[in-house]
Amino acid sequence: MRRSRVGLSKWGFRQLAWVLICTVMLTACSSGSGRTPAASGGEAGSAPNEESASGGTTFENKELNIAVFEGGYGSEYWKAVIERFEADYPGVKVNMTSNPKIMDIIKPQLVAGNPPDFIYVSPDENTGTIKALVKEGALMELNDVFDGPALDSDRPLKDKLTDGLMAYMQPNGDGNIYYAPNYMSVLGMWYNKHLFETKGWEVPVTWEDFFALGEVAKAEGRALYTYQGIYPSYNESVFWPAVASAGGLEAMNKALSYEEGGFTQDAVKQVMGVFERMAQNDDVMKGTVALNHTQAQTEFLKGGALFIPNGSWFESEMADAPREEGFEFGFLGVPVFSEGDQAYVLSSFEAMYIPNKAKNPELAKEFLRYQYNDDIVQLNAEKSNGVMAVKGAVELAKDYIPASAYEAFKVYDEGALPMMVQWKQTPKSEVIINDELFNPLGDVMNKKMTADQWADKVEQASAKLRNLLNQS
Repeated sequence: MRRSRVGLSKWGFRQLAWVLICTVMLTACSSGSGRTPAASGGEAGSAPNEESASGGTTFENKELNIAVFEGGYGSEYWKAVIERFEADYPGVKVNMTSNPKIMDIIKPQLVAGNPPDFIYVSPDENTGTIKALVKEGALMELNDVFDGPALDSDRPLKDKLTDGLMAYMQPNGDGNIYYAPNYMSVLGMWYNKHLFETKGWEVPVTWEDFFALGEVAKAEGRALYTYQGIYPSYNESVFWPAVASAGGLEAMNKALSYEEGGFTQDAVKQVMGVFERMAQNDDVMKGTVALNHTQAQTEFLKGGALFIPNGSWFESEMADAPREEGFEFGFLGVPVFSEGDQAYVLSSFEAMYIPNKAKNPELAKEFLRYQYNDDIVQLNAEKSNGVMAVKGAVELAKDYIPASAYEAFKVYDEGALPMMVQWKQTPKSEVIINDELFNPLGDVMNKKMTADQWADKVEQASAKLRNLLNQS
């Protein structure tokens, strides 16, 4: 399983894996920690030379230090893009430090005020360093990079990005961009495409369509829904897009900011009611609440339920798992309450950063722009099997990613908008709000708790965090 995301909680999304989708970081560290001067030469990429790539800008400092976290996407892409970049910018030398614990390696440099020029890692990396850098104002504002032209077109670089991402690139909500998005993942509900086509069933658009399949499923000896029982936060990929669809992003953000009534507002209770209705209808696969992610996902593949929540890594994660004959991964996203409502899908992205104290910020910005060139986006997919947060990236990556991941990313082209879960940061507390939200789901599914009781319970936890914020 793998997953990382801006504001998304770790699922136990598998531990979860989409819990950690892989992160990548860039910086120069001490020798003995993976520092690799990239080889010069190689096939030239998008920018034939420094003149055309940078509009005539001359980089007096031609040495760039980057740091890369080696996670699920590996480091082969970074080796390849460094080779391309050095070929396109004669005289430039890029030094890469890569390591699975890259944040631990570069943290002393950051503390000493001697950071790498360019960092690439998930905003939610587990040391909390990136968020601390944001809070301390230690990251460089990148508005000029995204307002300026792309290297391979005349349009602003920001126009190349997947729609709906700009707000999530501004972690302080003040209009200043500090996160430059890279790999994206998409999450939602999955189904057996072959089964639906064979039976002539329509993929549900609305929640009423979804529930109409409940009796159909039972007649086939299947459940309507299952999830990764002991990791109930997998359901965030259904819960939050449904809230956003029901009440807009405003309703979602009200809850995520611990505003009074955030979890008792109509949009949230409407979504909680969906889960209660599944329970009351006996639509959830028997035994679900006791299963781990692998067990639940295997039962789904074997035909135990029509739908399950997961991310675009699902097929790769379960490549060796048994399944019913003809099984084919299909991605639904999340139903809406009324036909014509705006659909949302939970998304996440890795990000790139430039520290304020970088020694070579201008070359770092050029390297950042370079990541968004179409041929580099394709190179990235070829080497990492990842999809960049760029319009058209899924087509460029089509030959290098599973068919199911390709289908999942196409949901953006069909009108769904990406959304991400970003809980408002609070002082340290014993309240783990994501657990407070999803852990009661087992009681709901076992018919021991109503949707109203669930909402009240989470509202009480939210109030504790709201009080902490008011006191700080």
